[in-house]
Amino acid sequence: MARKKNRTSQEVNAGSMADIAFLLLIFFLVTTTIASDKGILNVLPPKLDPNNPPPEIDKNERNIFTILVNANDDLLVEGDYRESSDGLDEEIKLFVLNFGQPDDEASALYNSLPASLKALSGRNPESSDHPNEAVVSIKTNRGTSYEKYLEVFDLAKKAYFDIYAARVNLTTDEYRALSGKDAAEQALIDRGKEGIPMAISIAEPDKIGS
Repeated sequence: MARKKNRTSQEVNAGSMADIAFLLLIFFLVTTTIASDKGILNVLPPKLDPNNPPPEIDKNERNIFTILVNANDDLLVEGDYRESSDGLDEEIKLFVLNFGQPDDEASALYNSLPASLKALSGRNPESSDHPNEAVVSIKTNRGTSYEKYLEVFDLAKKAYFDIYAARVNLTTDEYRALSGKDAAEQALIDRGKEGIPMAISIAEPDKIGS
């Protein structure tokens, strides 16, 4: 009678595969850089106390540069309709640097400006009194696209950064790259902003269709 041949089953040892997969997982977790959206870097005002409302600020209309953005992403800038935001930063600079009714402090500020900024400065009595009084007001509609809002907001900030950079003889990109980590950089940041606060007001959006 023929003997039955014993067939040994060939099993693959998968124990080490789990270890390898675990090590690969740890490797990719450690080495992979996960991008995170930072959003808009703005300092928000503190929460209002209902029992202690803020005082009303009486601001002359000529000191407010109004930008309205409707649901179709069209702009109304100082009452003028336009479909594009081209040149908006330059208009804001002219508004901020206007010295329509300067006081002694504003006159000293004007005298401290470099020639490039003095060339932009005007004496229009119907525009802002001086840079310390100027406010840029941005108001959107609930149908306004986020991209258009950011575009307008960035141009308003760019106008101020252009001014700050020119005061310390830097390009706008160089000024914005200043971190303030050391005393020299912080001094440049402060010198650029001195007397010209970045006053950008973001109003609550209107409802769609208004």
